[in-house]
Formats: sequence, structure tokens, C-alpha cells
Amino acid sequence: MSLISQLLGDETYDPFLSMINKCPILSTPTDWKETKDSHVFISDLPGLKKEDVKIEIDEGKVLQISGERTNNVDEDDEKNNKWHHVERCRGKFRRRFKLPQNAKVDQVKANMENGVLVVTIPKEEGKKSETKVIQIEGN
Repeated sequence: MSLISQLLGDETYDPFLSMINKCPILSTPTDWKETKDSHVFISDLPGLKKEDVKIEIDEGKVLQISGERTNNVDEDDEKNNKWHHVERCRGKFRRRFKLPQNAKVDQVKANMENGVLVVTIPKEEGKKSETKVIQIEGN
């Protein structure tokens, strides 16, 4: 039980869960790792299909992952059943990441399996630094 729940005397009140339900972006956790060859973004998108997700890269090299979690409740379900508690987040979400200069944005690949989206952006090979000897002038 959180401190806030204890202070309010409400064991069922969870401020973090309440915040997630109000802000869908918080329920789209995304990891970004850099390997020697690429930048890899891994997003948890449970219950979504690849058709529900949009991946874009704008001119400023910003990766955007967006989409919408819908209610998925049909009319018959609404009429015939009584919902007692709803916690799963619904609504639009959007995550944005500023990519480094070495990202090859023309070679982005994405894969989605079991509600996990993996976006892989290859890296350009950086120039190898050369050592230049400077001659000292003077007497």
C-alpha cells in the first residue's frame, strides 16, 4: 500500500495507476538501446496489432511511434454485461525520440510480435579519426 493510500485511508487508491489511466503515453514503455551497428527501440504494446501502430521519422530525425488503443467493446457486450472495474488504458498514444546524427533513417526496419514492437535503425559508420602532426614554427 502506498503512502498516499495510507494517508487517504483508501487501500484501493493507487495514484500511479490512476495517472496511467489518465495518460495513455505512460502505458507505452519503450526501451532504447544502442548496439555497435544500430539503435533499437522496443515498445510494449499489449493487445495491439501492427495495423494499430504508426511509425514515422520526420526530417529532424525524430522517431515517432503512435497509435490508439480502442475500447473493443461491441454493442451487444455493452447491453448484455455490467462492467464493474476498468483499468486497462485506452486512447491515443505517441512516443517521440530525437535520433542521433549517425542514424540511417532511410533503412529503418520494424517488427511486431506478441504485442512487442521492435524498431531497428542502422548506424552510419563514423569516420575513423586520423592523427595529424603539426609542425612547430619558430627558432
